[in-house]
Amino acid sequence: MVGVVALGGVIGALLRYQAGLIWPTPVGAFPTTILLVNLLGCLIIGVFLTVVTEVWTAHRLVRPFFGTGVLGGFTTFSTYSLDIVTLVRVGQPARAVEYLFATAIGAMLAVTVGVLTTRRLVAR
Repeated sequence: MVGVVALGGVIGALLRYQAGLIWPTPVGAFPTTILLVNLLGCLIIGVFLTVVTEVWTAHRLVRPFFGTGVLGGFTTFSTYSLDIVTLVRVGQPARAVEYLFATAIGAMLAVTVGVLTTRRLVAR
């Protein structure tokens, strides 16, 4: 189980790293890339968990590999926290608060949209 989660985590972290290379965020700028990565990960987890808990009986390793590993490695609370601290440190406290709330509220909305959209599509 640990190996499956670790493998998924490596894949997710590499995807997030690649996103940062493609769309780098300068220090002091609004961390759009990490915000979008976290929101996308939350949307996907809403879809994924709805599918594996309500639609499809998945192999016992699918959820730990993809949900915990890939999506856990792809999304990042630690970078989100560091970005907030960095924004405050470089004199952007208002931007830090915007980012804090945009991520927290956006994450909840993204999961909800993922769950509700998947349920609606499956019901058809």
